[in-house]
Amino acid sequence: MSATIDSRQNQIIEEFEMFPDWMEKYEHIIELGKELNLIDESKKIDDNLIKGCQSRVWLSAEMSPEGNVVFEADSDAIITKGLVALMIRVLSDATPKEIAESNLHFLEEIGLNAHLSPTRSNGLLSMVKQMKMYGLAFSVR
Repeated sequence: MSATIDSRQNQIIEEFEMFPDWMEKYEHIIELGKELNLIDESKKIDDNLIKGCQSRVWLSAEMSPEGNVVFEADSDAIITKGLVALMIRVLSDATPKEIAESNLHFLEEIGLNAHLSPTRSNGLLSMVKQMKMYGLAFSVR
């Protein structure tokens, strides 16, 4: 596993440990969503919509000249936008192989699995799957 992906996850785990309750953690997730760089409007197309999300989430991936996958995303739901911002922080700018093989333990460690509604959990799972699929697709090029 990539030291980069692992260290980013550990950073997020430490960050979330600073918030004593879930209301503050949700507020932090919302803040992360607000800080997410806006995706180019031309990428807000049906092909980039993540299937399985209740809200609309656009995710685009491109290879950087260095051979890393760079993700961009947006969502029409504020919490979902924060969740995709978290995922981008962890996976963007890693190699396709690192993304495809990543073990995203931070989701459980910060308690996200236990505190999201079932529909949001499914949406998050769909995001993870889509990002890993991009990693797989780019690694076979």
